[in-house]
Amino acid sequence: MRAPLFHVDAFASGPFTGNPAAVCLLEKPADPAWMQVVAAEMNLSETAFVRPVVANEPGHFELRWFTPTVEVDLCGHATLASAHVLWETDPHAGGRPAKFETRSGTLTATRRGDGVELDFPGDPVTIADPDPGLLDALGVADAEVSYGRIGWVLELPDASAVRAVSPDFARLAAFEIAVVTARSDDPRYDFVSRCFGPKFGIDEDPVTGSAHCALGPYWAERLGKTELIGYQASARGGVVLVRVDGDRTALAGRAVTVTRGELVA
Repeated sequence: MRAPLFHVDAFASGPFTGNPAAVCLLEKPADPAWMQVVAAEMNLSETAFVRPVVANEPGHFELRWFTPTVEVDLCGHATLASAHVLWETDPHAGGRPAKFETRSGTLTATRRGDGVELDFPGDPVTIADPDPGLLDALGVADAEVSYGRIGWVLELPDASAVRAVSPDFARLAAFEIAVVTARSDDPRYDFVSRCFGPKFGIDEDPVTGSAHCALGPYWAERLGKTELIGYQASARGGVVLVRVDGDRTALAGRAVTVTRGELVA
């Protein structure tokens, strides 16, 4: 199958920062097994497949996301990358929101200056007792633990503790996604985080939009503000602007196209 294929850095300050995603533009439905092997070939945390819901209906698309090993229900950075590609390849669409039909319902992306704002469902977490092996697998001794749709959220004592986490990925693969977070020690940001998902083929995700659907409500409650700035302290690093609005969470950031090509298999 021939299809345009793009490599985009999302939640990025420039090329080779933020979280890379592959975006494949389809004209018709594709076999999920084929999409999965393409995602494995791309070997990025997410590959997005975008196609029009109805031919010649502007701005309305089906969107699916695949890690190298599984299809997922929600992905922020590959949605941001997909909107960026659609607007970049159709200059007449830049002022029009993109509406995506997904496994998590209808999501929208809107142009905001030189960036993209996503309207996503919130993912509030609740205090939970972790599986006894989770803290050991993360190498963490002291944490306030919560659980939600994203998986585990662990608040650590400070930002330096977040940066110091060094998981045993083989052991961590037995658990759902684990997000570690703390108040920021940098005045430019409200909180910092890192996100680990070896169970889903991603040892450490560089910048995780879906995790901020949980981190936004979490830190909004603790900091008493609904507009926040999060920094994901991976090796690549990335900034996510977060706005909590009831049961919805808006995520915003920039994207940069790194590669344009064609999938020919």
